[in-house]
Amino acid sequence: MEVFFIALVAVTLAEIGDKTQFVALTLSARYQRPWPVLAGIFLASLANHGLAAVGGVWVSRLLPAEVISWLVGLGFLAMALWALRNSAEEEAPPVSLKGAFVTTFVLFFLMEMGDKTQIATAALAAHYSTFFWVVAGSVSGMMVVNAPTVWFGHCYGCRISPRLLHRLSALIFAAIGLWVLVSALL
Repeated sequence: MEVFFIALVAVTLAEIGDKTQFVALTLSARYQRPWPVLAGIFLASLANHGLAAVGGVWVSRLLPAEVISWLVGLGFLAMALWALRNSAEEEAPPVSLKGAFVTTFVLFFLMEMGDKTQIATAALAAHYSTFFWVVAGSVSGMMVVNAPTVWFGHCYGCRISPRLLHRLSALIFAAIGLWVLVSALL
């Protein structure tokens, strides 16, 4: 049980202010469907951190960190362009529960690849040689940080015009994408 708390605290601290927390806020405000967004975050974290715990160092050898950084950075720039394209629309199209869940799941799963929370999970699993308690703690840490963020986006996102929300989303995605690409270059 001690391993659970170590993983919980480590991942919670690593996730505060992380790019995925900003994406949780944006997706929640955009979709106005907190439960599918939370489910997407939970299952993506479970899958990603489960892979990290099982794979440990092997996962990091599969793709170089630089390649992962480039893919994530370019993905964010693509999301920024997509958000800008949607800002030109007067009214946002209706969003299905499936769309909110799938988008959240895919984004979170990909964004966590090579992220500090995934690396922390892999290191803890390798150090403690336990799968269940490390994954349970790391996924709980992700939810401790992102659940309030999703609810905040849900409560206050509807007070922002869809056009402004899309532009702010595009700005956040572009900034994160450029930051990841610059970090990859350095």
